[in-house]
Amino acid sequence: MIRLLEIEFIKLWSNRSSKILIVSYFILLLSIALFAAVKFDIGPIKFHLAEQGIFNFPYIWHLNTFIASLLKLFLAIVIVSMMANEYSNKTIKQNLIDGFSKKEFIASKFLTVLMFSLISTVFIFLVSLVLGLVYSDFKEISIIFTDMQYILGYFVKHIGFFSFCLFLGMLIKRSAFALGFLVLWQAIEGIIIGITKWKAPDAVANFIAQILPLNAMSNLIKEPFTRFKAVRSVANQIGEDLSKDYAVHSYEILIVLAWTALFIYGSYALLKRRDL
Repeated sequence: MIRLLEIEFIKLWSNRSSKILIVSYFILLLSIALFAAVKFDIGPIKFHLAEQGIFNFPYIWHLNTFIASLLKLFLAIVIVSMMANEYSNKTIKQNLIDGFSKKEFIASKFLTVLMFSLISTVFIFLVSLVLGLVYSDFKEISIIFTDMQYILGYFVKHIGFFSFCLFLGMLIKRSAFALGFLVLWQAIEGIIIGITKWKAPDAVANFIAQILPLNAMSNLIKEPFTRFKAVRSVANQIGEDLSKDYAVHSYEILIVLAWTALFIYGSYALLKRRDL
């Protein structure tokens, strides 16, 4: 396993574009901390974002994992390009000639997906922990480690998304077209959800929305902004009900893991059938 990861790391780090994207991704994750420094001081109006409670435990786990997950496209480009480069540089064929089995080749790619997801998860956990310890009004151990479900959801969401990118890279073999199809598929899911909400019973529409791959991944971490006290206060004043289920449910995790297994198996099936 370590040998497979070492080979993939060498391939990625020797590619200048991949190196820049990976470094940029983690710099952007770290920049979440800059929100704490946002201040507005205009005459009598003084506003400090960190003092609004957004970095309070346990809310910070929800907010930061949601914001950080918006940046996953950086690593998606790396993963799609990783597969496209295997075909364009013919390294996939060379690896198989050198003794790699097709299972080992796919395993090396999936291990890379796992490592990206794990490192990103650990990174956002540490950033959130430090921000919370500095700015949170609640620092009891029992409160700090409440709602860790969002860290798990973040990890599973990234495994699923990167596995989908791996499958697209294997299917299409051209990074630009694969990324274009990723955007197109997001639009297709939106159209399907819109039509079913319009034409189908609520139970059917909700079921379809839950099982479509990208939407299933998105459902793992719902938007956190309507949990702001200020937002709820304004909503109450205008008569809006913002009550919502923000939890990460086990069935949502299972749906994404099922899609992950299908994407990895699909990648292997494509490789197995192709004449390289």
